[in-house]
Amino acid sequence: MPRHRADPARAYTIIFTERYTRIAARFLKHHPDMARAYEKTLALLQVNPQHPSLRMHQLGGRLQGVHSVSINLSYRITLHLLVTEREIVPLNVGDHDAVY
Repeated sequence: MPRHRADPARAYTIIFTERYTRIAARFLKHHPDMARAYEKTLALLQVNPQHPSLRMHQLGGRLQGVHSVSINLSYRITLHLLVTEREIVPLNVGDHDAVY
């Protein structure tokens, strides 16, 4: 995880499930050029999930209750955002078709 300056009392906790860890490893294996942007996205997500560059938005339909953030214009991370516990649980990472 990249280093960043954050107030630990205000930072979100990112909970990586075993399933997501496998998905992310596969994504990074196929897109090694995205590793830095991916790590930067996770660091920013932990510090400020509402940061404008993440373009966070809530999804609807079959993905009701899931949010999406952008790594860049092509790739996204879908996640559960549990605001009351200040926890973020990533669900999937990939291009638009893979995550939606």
